[in-house]
Amino acid sequence: MAGIVIVGAGQAAVAAAAKLRALGYSAPISLLGDEPVAPYQRPPLSKAYLLGEMPLDRLTLRGDDFWAEHHITLRLSAPVSAIDRAAKTVHVAGEDLPYDQLILTTGATPRRLPATIGGDLAGVHVVRRLADVDAMAPAFRPGARLVVIGGGYVGLEAAAVAWKLGLRVTLVEAAPRILGRVACAETADAIRRLHLEHGVEIIEGVGVERLLGDAHVTGVRLADGRDLAADFVILGIGVTPATALAEAAGLAIDNGITTDAQGRTSDPVIWAAGDCASFPHPGGRIRLESVGNAIDMAELVAENIMGAGLDYAPKPWFWSDQFDAKLQIAGLNTGYDRVVTRGQSFWYFRGAQLLAVDALNDPRAYMIGKRLIEAGRSPDPAALADPETDLKALL
Repeated sequence: MAGIVIVGAGQAAVAAAAKLRALGYSAPISLLGDEPVAPYQRPPLSKAYLLGEMPLDRLTLRGDDFWAEHHITLRLSAPVSAIDRAAKTVHVAGEDLPYDQLILTTGATPRRLPATIGGDLAGVHVVRRLADVDAMAPAFRPGARLVVIGGGYVGLEAAAVAWKLGLRVTLVEAAPRILGRVACAETADAIRRLHLEHGVEIIEGVGVERLLGDAHVTGVRLADGRDLAADFVILGIGVTPATALAEAAGLAIDNGITTDAQGRTSDPVIWAAGDCASFPHPGGRIRLESVGNAIDMAELVAENIMGAGLDYAPKPWFWSDQFDAKLQIAGLNTGYDRVVTRGQSFWYFRGAQLLAVDALNDPRAYMIGKRLIEAGRSPDPAALADPETDLKALL
């Protein structure tokens, strides 16, 4: 048998391979990664790893012995250049590797600024891969001037780490407020206060006209004419799903590689999971960028390859570490029309239905909210807002 080929070597890829073996799949499994290092965790890269609190060996998802013990062929520095669906092969490193089933876990790619406005200058960084963080690490010198472009979680986390390392930090968000796409105004206000209290300058509602400098970035010109001096720049302006390989192979694409409810693409022997995949969800197709989704969807794909026939029912959860604060998020807030504030937790409702909760340094609120959402239960908003109500009683 040709076995299963997994394209990509991140969290989803490792989860799928491990689950297949745990379920008794005995044919060959090949995992193809385009980076030169073994699969590793991405979330700590811009936090604990950059701060020097987590060495490279602790980032690694599995020890070296895992691959041999589970008879999984791990190939590094092995980018796949094409999929031949008719021949059922992938082209990698000058050879055609056959597959019986193919799993695409190609992840996502950070957005960059166009070269026409200085996006190709040296000293302009993105945060996604180990090599990205290693490249920017030398610039994190006490007193250096950093401009972060983008007020989402990646940009805010980068700003917090830079402050901890003694840099002077300015964050620029073109939208009217930070976290505009992903969180309510109440959560954004709490996070903004956190940054301002630590001395991070935040500029909202102003776009970037261009980056300044000849070969290396020296500053950022804003749309209102202001110039911000910068020794380096970090872009946190979102990601796009890595679909080029799938698209070239003729697979359906819709905000990611289109899958059915079981993780199968428009080709019945090709599957997709993680950041690159979009799947059916009440109200339309969605794509989730999180560790939890990468693991859960990849494991479901492995089960379905083994014949389980299960539909994916995501249980979304996310987190963000900034300074000494932890923001924990459960559920999806899409379509909310009301936010109930309880201390440092923010509860999203659509009508009477609880959709999501953001909890800042409040793990109890997060856990109770997560349990309620997963059980499909919605507390009375008035009781929730009452500080005298025992949260646990809402269960």
